[in-house]
Amino acid sequence: MEGYLLVDGYNVINYWPELIKLKDINLEHARERLVEILSDYSGFKGINVIIVFDAHLVKGGVEKYEEKSGVKIIYSGEGTIADLVIEKLMNDIPKDARVYVATSDKVEQNVVWGKGAYRISSRELLLEVENSKKESKIHYKRKIYNSNRVDDQLSDDVRKTLEKWRRGQ
Repeated sequence: MEGYLLVDGYNVINYWPELIKLKDINLEHARERLVEILSDYSGFKGINVIIVFDAHLVKGGVEKYEEKSGVKIIYSGEGTIADLVIEKLMNDIPKDARVYVATSDKVEQNVVWGKGAYRISSRELLLEVENSKKESKIHYKRKIYNSNRVDDQLSDDVRKTLEKWRRGQ
């Protein structure tokens, strides 16, 4: 079953401590860092990530789509909030897909839950991403440790011959 994570970008940026600090210096850097973090998460979890940034207060803002590092990014147009874009996206995603929506907006959480999506707060997403980083490091260390063993590099025939020698046969 395919999985999707729909993210209210500014909601998350305004919750995660690292991104709040970046946002206070440069909002574009905070957006880029969120994309980078969720790209890593997407790759490890094998889930489709779509981040929505609303531009409802931007005069003349036009809806724009782009993709960076495997993450789809949507900038809403003038007068359109991220919540509406996320609700529209939910209608376009296959019904049998598992959908998670990351926002701390309580009203939006209830709306997406009513449409069958799993709701996850910005705080819960932060914890999930941090746990995934830890899992990824453990997985990587195991892979490195196991792939460096000589036994992993041998064919079955060579392994059998060496085992016979070891047993003195």
